[in-house]
Amino acid sequence: MKPFLFILFAICFWSCSKTELIHVNNKENELHVKAFDFLDKQDLENAFRYFAKAKDVYRVQGNRLMVVKCLIRMAIISTDKGDHYGGQETLIEAFSYLNKSDTAHAVYIASCLHTMGLTEMHLKNFDQAIRYLEESITYAKNNSSIIVTKNSIANAYRDKKNYPKAIALYTELLQQKIGRVEYARILSNLSFVKWLQDRSYPANLLLKKALAIRIEENDSWGKNASYAHLSDFYAQKHPDSAFLYAKQMYGFAKSLESPDDQLEALQKLIRLNPVGNSKIYFERYAVLMDSLQTVRNSSKNQFALIRYEMEKHKAENLELQQRNTERKYQIISLIVGILMVLLVSIVLYKKRKQRLELASQNAIRENQLKTSKKVHDVVANGIYKVMVEIENNINLDRDQVLDKLEDMYEKSRNLSYEEINYTVQNFHQKIAELLKSFAAENRKVVFVGNTEELWKKVNAQIKYEIEHILQELMVNMKKHSNASSVAMRFEKKSDRVAIYYSDNGVGMLPEQQFKNGLTNTGNRIISINGEITFDTKVAKGLKIQISFPIS
Repeated sequence: MKPFLFILFAICFWSCSKTELIHVNNKENELHVKAFDFLDKQDLENAFRYFAKAKDVYRVQGNRLMVVKCLIRMAIISTDKGDHYGGQETLIEAFSYLNKSDTAHAVYIASCLHTMGLTEMHLKNFDQAIRYLEESITYAKNNSSIIVTKNSIANAYRDKKNYPKAIALYTELLQQKIGRVEYARILSNLSFVKWLQDRSYPANLLLKKALAIRIEENDSWGKNASYAHLSDFYAQKHPDSAFLYAKQMYGFAKSLESPDDQLEALQKLIRLNPVGNSKIYFERYAVLMDSLQTVRNSSKNQFALIRYEMEKHKAENLELQQRNTERKYQIISLIVGILMVLLVSIVLYKKRKQRLELASQNAIRENQLKTSKKVHDVVANGIYKVMVEIENNINLDRDQVLDKLEDMYEKSRNLSYEEINYTVQNFHQKIAELLKSFAAENRKVVFVGNTEELWKKVNAQIKYEIEHILQELMVNMKKHSNASSVAMRFEKKSDRVAIYYSDNGVGMLPEQQFKNGLTNTGNRIISINGEITFDTKVAKGLKIQISFPIS
């Protein structure tokens, strides 16, 4: 429920405080202490950068364990910011410095394995997560570390819905000597999983007991989790109580600055709020989800750039060391030749540097453009379509709305890795549903020619683009045209399909600039070798003609 547990786990598993740095030299101390200073301030980007710099210094000195400590911190930061794959790559590098047969490395191996297990849980690879976590126990050196790891294993079994396994582990942990905060955590988890397995189980008593302990211990993250559990427990039988707990969770999530918990709380509030009062929570959810995805994609790109800079710096150092070694043995007899080689090397190096920097910038820019386009298609227009449905249909089932939100949320979490896999059946029905969703009491939407036969030979890629083109046209009509009547005609001409759109809205001025949506529409038309014509000379309204080849 909270990514910050990664850092708590790391502190629990191995102590790497600032006081440990007293015995290292000044340069190590400066870089490593700066990294912790930024970490304390929650400036994760600079913390990551300085842990990377400290790691390189330790590597040159041959201090393998300090290299591993820095890499684990970097992996924790990457995962905490949503870059799970980047975190895994960093952990794999850390493993390369460790020796499983060396007992002095055991605690670091345990830390790497546990962190790798948690990243797999975030990626929903629960079986793999359990294997990593169970292996980490074999290297753990103290009981508190084992308790933390077993609780994580139980959570993995809970998330994969193997409730008996989870209950057995939680029960075993409660029988051990543990602190009050950890006791409340495990008690709350155990009660909640028992209720998940058997909805008649009276979990509220133990859930409230765990909450009381967390309040006494001022465990903010724990209180946040308890409110989530209690809201779910009361959702069916006492929705009013569930709504109040969800509001408390939302308030705590905001104070903790945890966007994931805020999204979870808003989902509960949308589901539990009385009919007609969910719009404000829905709007907050949409804005927060869009912002969170943008920040996470930016963080992934930034961490990738930092790693690139560190590797480039390492390559430069190695190249310099090689040149110095060559000069040491050849400076007297080959001074002229060395100078020539050095000159050529500098020219080639500058060109290579420029080429690598340009390639890196282009790759980042292309990734940002792709991500922006996907966010616009999947998140922005998708959410706007749901909002139109809510606006035009006051009797819309809230469970259906929540299902659509959850579907968009799952898609948005992995936008950076998403590939088009468009195999929609009954495409004409999907287009009909899309167009009908924009009809309202004060707006008629009519269309003809949208038949199954029309789309039969159109390939999947073109269908994908046409769906988003039509969605963009309808969204722009709803936002800007004030039209009361929209008509659309579909027609097959030889080996092409033509779509004629018209409305009676305010129209479009000839000099009007295109926004992102219409610009994307133009790009989509080009990508399928199609054509689009905007008729802005009509007396009122707007006419658009689209045509494209069938395949």
